Amino acid sequence: MRHNEQVRVLKGLMTHLDNGTNVDAGKQMINPVDTYLSPDRAEQEWQVFFQRHTQLLGLSADLPGPNTFFTSDELGKPLLCTRDQKGKFHAFINACRHRGTVVETEARGTRATFSCPFHAWTYSAQGDLVSVPREGQFGQVDKACYSLIQLPAIEQDGLLWVHPDPEGVIDLDEQLGDLAVELADWNLADMQFDGDVQYDHPMNWKLAIDTFGETYHFNVLHKNTLAESFYGNVQMYDTFKRNHRMSLCQKSIDTLRDLPEQDWDVLVGTLPVYYLFPNIQLIVSPAGPTLVRVYPRGTNTADSYSKISFYLSPKVREMMAQPGFEHLRAEVGDRMKGFGEVIRDEDYVAAASSHRGMAAGHVDHVIFGRNEPALHHYHNTYREALGMAPLEVK
Repeated sequence: MRHNEQVRVLKGLMTHLDNGTNVDAGKQMINPVDTYLSPDRAEQEWQVFFQRHTQLLGLSADLPGPNTFFTSDELGKPLLCTRDQKGKFHAFINACRHRGTVVETEARGTRATFSCPFHAWTYSAQGDLVSVPREGQFGQVDKACYSLIQLPAIEQDGLLWVHPDPEGVIDLDEQLGDLAVELADWNLADMQFDGDVQYDHPMNWKLAIDTFGETYHFNVLHKNTLAESFYGNVQMYDTFKRNHRMSLCQKSIDTLRDLPEQDWDVLVGTLPVYYLFPNIQLIVSPAGPTLVRVYPRGTNTADSYSKISFYLSPKVREMMAQPGFEHLRAEVGDRMKGFGEVIRDEDYVAAASSHRGMAAGHVDHVIFGRNEPALHHYHNTYREALGMAPLEVK
C-alpha cells in the first residue's frame, strides 16, 4: 500500500477513535433470508460465481519451485495446478484422457511427471501426454491430442488465478481494477507457505463471508479474544469494483500518534482485510498473509467450508533463522492457530446459529446497519452479478 494511502487510512481511524464515530453507509438495508435459503439462488450462484468466474486458488508460495504441484476439488471438479521446470504456472482438469481417472491424488508435492494410477498413462508438468504403456497392444495414440485438459491460468503479483471453464477468459484488469496495483505493493510473490486448515460449517457460504464484513461484533463476540487487540466498531472501508479493503483498527495504532507521519506503518495500526469477489478474504499482517477461501458444497444451501492458508513474510523467515529467535517459530504458529480458532469457534459458530434461526421460518429478512457497509457491498455485488435489483433501503 502506498505510503500516502497508509497515512489516509490511519488518520481516518484516529479520527473515528477521537470522535467516537465509524464508517457510515448513510442508510440501513434489508436482505431477504432467501438470499441464504433459496435452492434456486444457490444453483445460480454455483454456476455464475464458481463455474463461470475466475477463481483465486492460492499464492505463488503454493508452488514454491520447479515441478511443484497442488490439487483442488473446491470447484466441483478435480484440478491439478503445476509449476513446470521453467517456472511457468499451469492448471488442468485432473483427469486422465484414457478413462477419466483422477491422475494426482496428493494434496501437494513435487513431481516432474504425473502417472495415472489406473493404467499409468503419464503426463508432464506442462500437461503433455508423454507415455502410454504397451502402446503396441493398446493401439497407437496421437499424444498431442490427448494432453490433460488445460484451464486458463495466470500468475500475477504472487496470486494464482484459474478459470474453471476451459473456454473461459481471465481479465484481471476488469476483475480487480485499481486494486491490482495495491495488491502488487504487498510483494506476495515473496511469501512462503506455512500450512493450511479446512473448517466445515453447517450454513450458507455467504454467512461465512458476512462474518468478515464488520467490526460491530468485536466487543461482544470477541470480547475475550480479538477485542483485546482491536478496537471494536471502528474501521476504514474502501471499494474497488466488486472488491474491497476493510481496515481493522488495532489498539497499537495509539503508538503512532507521537511519531512523524513519514514513520507511520499501516501494519502497526491496522489489519487490512481484502475481499476479492466472490469468496475470498486476503488478510495482511507483519508475519505474513492469511488467505481464506469460502465455498458452498455445490448447490447445498446449508453446507459450506473454508480453506484457510497461512504464509510467512521474508522478514519473519529471516528472523527465525537467527540465533536466539528459535522461539519465534512457535509464537508465529500459535498466533496463526489462534486466529484460525477464533474464526472457527466464534465467528462461524455465530454464523451457523444465524442460519438455524433464519431456517426456522419466522424471519423474512435481516438488517444491515449503517456501520456495516461491507455487508451492503457484498450482497449488492452478488445481486448485480446475478442480474438482480439492489437491496431495499430500510
